[in-house]
Amino acid sequence: MASIGQIVNPTPGSDALARARQRASLVPDCLVEAKRIANTVISGWHGRRKRGIGENFWQFRPYTEGESLSRIDWRRSARDDHTYIRDREWEAAHTVWLWADMSPSMMYKSSYAGVSKESRALVIMLALAEILARSGERIGCPGVMEPVSARNAAERLATALMHAPLSGGLPDTAMIRGWSELVLIGDFLDSSKAVMDRIAPLARRGLRGHVIEVADPAEELFPYNGRIEFTDPETGDKLTSGRAENIRDAYSHAYFARRDDLRQSLRHLGWTFVSHRTDHLASEALVAVHMYLSGTPAKATHGGQL
Repeated sequence: MASIGQIVNPTPGSDALARARQRASLVPDCLVEAKRIANTVISGWHGRRKRGIGENFWQFRPYTEGESLSRIDWRRSARDDHTYIRDREWEAAHTVWLWADMSPSMMYKSSYAGVSKESRALVIMLALAEILARSGERIGCPGVMEPVSARNAAERLATALMHAPLSGGLPDTAMIRGWSELVLIGDFLDSSKAVMDRIAPLARRGLRGHVIEVADPAEELFPYNGRIEFTDPETGDKLTSGRAENIRDAYSHAYFARRDDLRQSLRHLGWTFVSHRTDHLASEALVAVHMYLSGTPAKATHGGQL
């Protein structure tokens, strides 16, 4: 006999539903911005810094007996008494998993910035997807989209994000296998120990990772004076300060100490760290993390501090 009814998941509360709709409406604009940034930042993709089949020159090396004569670079060999092979980089596709934190704290935007942390994180993630897809890399998003290798991977990811459930905290990575890289984008305002407790097991599994911290300028500058009530967007807890300027130094010390500790802890695991402020160009963070993905040490920039 056919079932008359079934158990369904509870309907999201009004706040959660409003947030979901807001994010869905935000994604298309973020995709347009991401494509614009990707077009201006870089063309093509890195080689894997390993000898093999590819289009990009890697190195000259001496010819050894038995190798194909067609690979000899006669112009380079004519410069001295040695015969040289022209090696190319190996450019086999691998999987890059992209993830952006969508927790309530990411919705924050002060008057010092033109966009929220959530918006900037989405733009960076989609711009990375665009660049990686053009290079033939496989792109996935934990819990949102299985890896795909397609020129329209950024569009697919944007569509998946519009329909993905709201979630906070670091993603479930149980599905990640083999040679993969993971890019995590968020504000990482939890203690560095709490963050590392989640990341360290990933490193022990052999995953190579890159962390992009997105910060609003007010979170760094703490430009508050007088009586201020602060509200934790995650828990709703409130803190009232009679003279906010009196705690500015203590706040700044704790804030930057957390960031430095996180940076050093990630470095010990072989992961990379980029700090980005939303009042700076998204392209600065994109360039920094792209260089890391390419295996090239990145230099610190004002908007993408390493």
